[in-house]
Amino acid sequence: MNLPDISTDAASLALWVALGTAVFAVMAEWWHSRRIRRVGRLAFGPLGQARVWTRCVPSARVLALTAMAWGLVTLFFIRPRTANYDQIPEGGYRHLIIAWDVSPSMQLDDGGFDMSKQKKRTRAQRGAKVLLSLFERIALDQVRISIVAFFTGAKPVVVDTHDLNVVKNILDDLPLDRAFDPGKTSVISGIDESVKLAKGWEPDSTTLLVVSDGDTVPDTGLPDLPPSINKVLVAGVGDPRRGVFIDGHMSRQNSRVLRQLARRLGGEYVDVNDVQIPTSQLAELAGVRNLVDPGEKGRREIALACVVTGAGLLALLPAGLAFFGSPWQSGRSRRSNLTA
Repeated sequence: MNLPDISTDAASLALWVALGTAVFAVMAEWWHSRRIRRVGRLAFGPLGQARVWTRCVPSARVLALTAMAWGLVTLFFIRPRTANYDQIPEGGYRHLIIAWDVSPSMQLDDGGFDMSKQKKRTRAQRGAKVLLSLFERIALDQVRISIVAFFTGAKPVVVDTHDLNVVKNILDDLPLDRAFDPGKTSVISGIDESVKLAKGWEPDSTTLLVVSDGDTVPDTGLPDLPPSINKVLVAGVGDPRRGVFIDGHMSRQNSRVLRQLARRLGGEYVDVNDVQIPTSQLAELAGVRNLVDPGEKGRREIALACVVTGAGLLALLPAGLAFFGSPWQSGRSRRSNLTA
């Protein structure tokens, strides 16, 4: 998600403040011109008029005050450019959506052997380990992560986060299956919810990673991928050869179905029960892009120019009027008479 320098509400406020300033400035100039006409001969001598160029002074003052008001309000709401969070990768953040299978079968312990704990891993633990390894190999500060949990349905758990601790907490055996009604796993629901999530993002900015032990996928009904999703990876966990008994049936990683699912989505299937996701498949997430300022280009510079120009005019006009505004200078005329 891009963060502009100034919100729409703040921009509207700046315009309203500038308009209000212009109205009050016009009223003040009108009142000032009336007073000047009454004392014209005292101020400008026998002719009672200032030099011709001074006729543009009221308009210049109104414009200067209006420009200053708009510029100052605009700069007030623009965040300092020195802040790091003002910079985003060129072309915007890349997105990683993890469709995470939270069905009870993911708790079966055929996800390999954990040497550090000297015990078998569950499928969910193996999937989490694979994902943590993936996070170490991508440009995490330039990627936003979303997790969609699916079982009998699907629910977004976190959307576009950069906080790895939040992601780790979700993957660390959080009992997300309790958020769903009991039943059969629906991979289609997870993919469908992921597609809805990615629809509004920039084209070719999103990688969809499905982590599951497999499910029966119907011949029809797969959602069309939006332009934002340009890469799909299907990661299979669980032993694809030896099953484990659960809920009245034998469960194993259904590699055939997962491979078919990846093919239908135009992606790639990886059996990650024994290996990690190859680094070559993470190229789009691992590449580091140049950082750019996401602010509305020119707004800051225009605001600064308005403030400087307006303040300069307001500072110079009194001096210009005092020395060059009138053809008759009372003090100078009096000195001339005394000399004569």
